[in-house]
Amino acid sequence: MATQTILILSIIGFCAGMLSGFVGVGGGVIIVPGLVFFLGLSQHQAQGTSLFVLMMPVVSLAVINYWKAGNVNWKFGLIIALTFILGGFFGSKLSLKISPGIVKLVFGIFMAYVSFKLIVSGYTSISSNES
Repeated sequence: MATQTILILSIIGFCAGMLSGFVGVGGGVIIVPGLVFFLGLSQHQAQGTSLFVLMMPVVSLAVINYWKAGNVNWKFGLIIALTFILGGFFGSKLSLKISPGIVKLVFGIFMAYVSFKLIVSGYTSISSNES
């Protein structure tokens, strides 16, 4: 695996962990768009890999379904999972040092940005299929 890919995966994992520790959101909010937009995985591959990272007994059956369909990248998932732990630690430290209002504001802005990107990406994908 290329050094650049490992670096991108590590950044995705760390940012997902930071956001999770910072506002308590699941890492998939970062991991799925990160894998799709920065590494070119399909939506299903990104979801399967994200579930692998976040795997607990509750999601293990969903991961197995994605894995059987060939939509889990185990190497990517392992790198993100390891760096997610570090990001979660630092994100929770940061969140506890600032006011809850600022945390809400940062989270809301981030969610609006991700929502906009997903809407534009989905619309572009639908539009290009209709041509």
